[in-house]
Amino acid sequence: MNAREVATQVLHRVGHDGAFASAALESELSQAADLDARDRALATELTYGSLRFLPWLESQIEPFAPKGTKKLDPRVRAVLSVAAYQLFFTRIPAFAAVSQAVASVRALRGERLAAFTNAVLRKVAARASEMGEVDRGAALLECTAPELRAGLERALGAASARAFVASAIEVPPVGLRVELPAERSLWLERLRAIGSDGHFDLGPVSPLAILARGVGRPQSLPGWREGSWSVQEEGAQLAALSLAARPGEVVLDACAGRGNKTAVLARAVGPGGAVDACDAIPSKLDRLREELSRIALAPRATFAVDWTVGSGGVPSDYDRVLVDAPCSGVGTLRRRPDMSQRRHRSDLPAFARTQAAIAARAAQHVRPGGTLVYVVCSVLREEAEDVVAAVLAAVPDLTVGPFEAPEVRAVAGDTSSFRLLPHVHGTDGYFAAHFVRRR
Repeated sequence: MNAREVATQVLHRVGHDGAFASAALESELSQAADLDARDRALATELTYGSLRFLPWLESQIEPFAPKGTKKLDPRVRAVLSVAAYQLFFTRIPAFAAVSQAVASVRALRGERLAAFTNAVLRKVAARASEMGEVDRGAALLECTAPELRAGLERALGAASARAFVASAIEVPPVGLRVELPAERSLWLERLRAIGSDGHFDLGPVSPLAILARGVGRPQSLPGWREGSWSVQEEGAQLAALSLAARPGEVVLDACAGRGNKTAVLARAVGPGGAVDACDAIPSKLDRLREELSRIALAPRATFAVDWTVGSGGVPSDYDRVLVDAPCSGVGTLRRRPDMSQRRHRSDLPAFARTQAAIAARAAQHVRPGGTLVYVVCSVLREEAEDVVAAVLAAVPDLTVGPFEAPEVRAVAGDTSSFRLLPHVHGTDGYFAAHFVRRR
């Protein structure tokens, strides 16, 4: 299987089966073990690029498909989209993109549809040649669902919303989190010295972050197996650091997932402190314990808890609580390009109710004088300021206060809430708010 075939298979799974692009791509690449790093990078570019611009690409194919793109064989439709992306947005020669697509359809569906593919793509190639360089930002804005565009404009303003969408043009880096901040520069040198096609840079907002580009599967790099670093997006690192956990404290990761933020907290409190972790899905807690074990850490306790129903046996005297609530995920748009077309405003009220319920119940487990940080990987007001207002109304002894974490102050100043934005900070999009429980 080559890079184009991997991208085509992922597009088919996303469009036909409703799969998420990142998971589908990871699965397909794991099965294409013979691809080298350069081909894996090409497969990633073709996959994410085709998905980002899919509605626009199909609008360019549509005039040459007599029955329209929606009625095409799903696999042929995916092949056409990947080929069209190459024709409009890459330097891959037109003849190579067309001939590879035709050969793929011939192998999948036979000669008749191969001839159809050839005829359509030759016309698309001619159109691409006539158009010249495409305004990617404008094309990407066309591909974003109108209700999502409106929500981004309400939250960020028109200009910042356009920049937020345009940030998804480029494939984002992979975030690596070093376990010991003092060793970050050393690991940067080691990774740069491995002689691959990858590029490595220090992250600008997290003192733990190294940003990797063009590295293929990051777990194959030196240091991962030994537990010297982990894979974690840079904004997510700052979200965990925003709790300002200190040595000796007892903290709770209320929505821990697979444990990346739990690990940051456990490292911060040190052997004299403790971290408990909760999640509604027990299998995620199993993964959490495995991941922390890899880096020689462990939670004090784990609890399978659905905070919207109750809090089970979770203690009630934590110094600090992190609520990384389930959300729309709009902030991860540049990593999940299919989201711009599938996310709808009707989702937001349900998310907001869940987020407010989780934060309000988790707040009851903060000791008087302790703090709670609410985080979502979304930038929409409905999941940000509106939830903060709902939590304050539900929990009278909570108030907002400025973040204590120096990493947050360096980015956002003296504030009780902030947004991370891809076009400003280079991270995924996040909103975070800092609450204090009155004594």
